[in-house]
Amino acid sequence: MTGRAGAFAPLFFLVLLPGVAVAEGLDAGDTAWMLTSTALVLFMTLPGLALFYGGLVRSRNVLSVLMQCFTIACVATVVWVLFGYSLFATDGGGANALIGGLQKAFLAGVTADSVEGSIPETVFIMFQLTFAIITPALVVGGFAERMRFSAMVLFSVLWLILVYIPLAHWVWGGGWLAGLGFMDFAGGAVVHINAGVAALVAAMVMGNRKGFPQQPMPPHNLPTTVTGACMLWVGWFGFNAGSAIAADGAAGMAMLVTHIGAAAGSLAWMCQEWLKFGKPSVLGIVTGMVAGLGTITPASGFVGPGGALVIGLLAGFVCFWATQFIKRKLQIDDSLDVFPVHGVGGFLGILLTAIFASAGLGAFSGLGLAEDQTIFGQLGVQALGAGATIVWCGFLTFVILKIVGAMVGLRATPDEETEGLDITMHDESGYNL
Repeated sequence: MTGRAGAFAPLFFLVLLPGVAVAEGLDAGDTAWMLTSTALVLFMTLPGLALFYGGLVRSRNVLSVLMQCFTIACVATVVWVLFGYSLFATDGGGANALIGGLQKAFLAGVTADSVEGSIPETVFIMFQLTFAIITPALVVGGFAERMRFSAMVLFSVLWLILVYIPLAHWVWGGGWLAGLGFMDFAGGAVVHINAGVAALVAAMVMGNRKGFPQQPMPPHNLPTTVTGACMLWVGWFGFNAGSAIAADGAAGMAMLVTHIGAAAGSLAWMCQEWLKFGKPSVLGIVTGMVAGLGTITPASGFVGPGGALVIGLLAGFVCFWATQFIKRKLQIDDSLDVFPVHGVGGFLGILLTAIFASAGLGAFSGLGLAEDQTIFGQLGVQALGAGATIVWCGFLTFVILKIVGAMVGLRATPDEETEGLDITMHDESGYNL
């Protein structure tokens, strides 16, 4: 190779070798993986979760769900830029255990050369933003088909600021739970328990949909739901493996156990449904997949394949019966089963992390607990963190809903609900056939 082409040869090989640092403190391989992971996690919300939820509601409300997910992606981005990232990631001085500071409001001081660990800070900001987008979007499933659009926007903004950001700081931003050694690799508490509890509180405060539980409310488009579910499965590799913030063995193990958990959760749910109702359903197997993914999420950076298999199977079993209990026994209209799937799954995963992270379980061993920690000691920390999440989220979600209700009104009128939110809130229809 000669001339001008030869001058670019060293740069070409730098790009190909993931372990080579291309700038001080910056690793090309880590950066490439985190750019990919960030795109995958955003892909989970748009279009993954939007299509998954959109197919589950009735046809007259499909656009409302797509609109809600899209809008949350936009408003969460603005909040994150204004002060959300700063409150999440920076030192809040004396209050650092509870919330960060405002040193990086408007992303002050962030440049193309800023580094966070071995990746550009811009990539880290964007990766964490995708989590701040999907968490309130998950809550949409609890009040789908009955919340006014204006109320949804106001609730999502307040909930992101008052509930999600402080909790994310506690766990991932150097807050008090991080100081205790709380283990939540990719969001069992921060994302799944948090969203599940918020959805349950919203469903209870707003009341059941008109006609529930007497009137059947089946999904209007299962192919759309399955398409969204497949996107979620693929996107979840960025969600969990990306949380290693590096292209290394931990990321590889997280990806493997994530896939195992999803597959095991799907099969466990399907088999129970088959036994109980006589036939396996498409809706059941994809819901089991989501349960398996949500439950393996907090453990994904700490457990091995054997532990992941058990966690996935338990997720499908426990979340299936939690769904039956919430919907059939308590008759709480958590429209799209956010609490029994995400909330219960996240709680289960947080506890099981303490067990299967242990290095002393033979074929079911994980990557090991801290040197000064036992399984029972870590279980105590995990239970404390999960309990704190439930209390924090439950109380503040209730308060926020009451505030939003007083300001703009929470619920569509009975006539609007009957006609559908697509027409009454957006003057559009999802289908013109």
